[in-house]
Amino acid sequence: MENLVVQEMLEKQGFIDEKIDPKLNLVNEIKRLKKEKNAVILSHYYVEGDLQDIADFVGDSLQLAQAAATTEADMIVFVGVHFMAETAKIINPSKKVILPDLKAGCSLAESAPAEKFAEWKKQYPDHQVISYINCTADLKTMTDVVCTSSNAVKIVNSFPEDAKLIFAPDKNLGNYINSLTGRNMVLWDGACMVHEQYSVEKVIQLMDEHPDAEFIAHPECEKPVLLLAKHIGSTSSLLNYVQESPAKKFIVATESGILHQMKKACPDKIFIPAPGNDSTCACNDCSYMKLNSLQKLYICMKHEQPEVQLSADVIEKAKIPIIRMLEISK
Repeated sequence: MENLVVQEMLEKQGFIDEKIDPKLNLVNEIKRLKKEKNAVILSHYYVEGDLQDIADFVGDSLQLAQAAATTEADMIVFVGVHFMAETAKIINPSKKVILPDLKAGCSLAESAPAEKFAEWKKQYPDHQVISYINCTADLKTMTDVVCTSSNAVKIVNSFPEDAKLIFAPDKNLGNYINSLTGRNMVLWDGACMVHEQYSVEKVIQLMDEHPDAEFIAHPECEKPVLLLAKHIGSTSSLLNYVQESPAKKFIVATESGILHQMKKACPDKIFIPAPGNDSTCACNDCSYMKLNSLQKLYICMKHEQPEVQLSADVIEKAKIPIIRMLEISK
């Protein structure tokens, strides 16, 4: 709530929609501000390509958390969504953490309100909690260890085989990890709106049209979609796979921003975004990720706003499961 109040204040003051001289070279100005303010720019694979290209580091959630944990910059500029910037703030409470738009949320994080999760969790008093990093800082305070899609199996297997576990908030990733590990984790009923929209029928049709293409998918997708995939993995895993595979064509079921890096890494290969249920669009983009832009990045670096603010209590409690994840992931 505090962050939304800040966002409304900034909008009233004209920061968010500030008019920019069209002749201004935004890339050069952003680079100037970065040097002037000793800032580091971290971008997720799902933002637009121009924002990935200007970043000091581009990665998935685990890679970005690791980068945030080791930076020596005075200010962290997070080009992604809100929970990612929160994670950077939790790891670096003394540093200023800003992001281009506080409204860049996450449907998965929003599917697990902390108050409702706390009430639901009471049904399982003897269970430990593994929370996917795509959740709010408040939910992380109720977590024993955080995980990402890159390290989820490793994190789950760090617990004894007879441990009683809750996995939240992504039921699809939780189901997939259960199938790989033989666990029976209790799953919170949450999901990512982007990865749930893939149409099995349309994927099959596209595979028929491109029999030489390999279908690859993120584990946040639903099980019927995953059953079709040649390779299932985190965003970074998908990127690595297309570079190593001898195939020349891929159908990709995850947010289309990753195609930018895939095309850069493999300019001789063809990448087709997997179709969703919406007949008006051939791909699934995260509307929250796409709230980021070069204009907003320049404005937020110029004013050092909007800034992510978290209470000391939340930072102290949420930091424990994040640091545990980073230690297990070494």
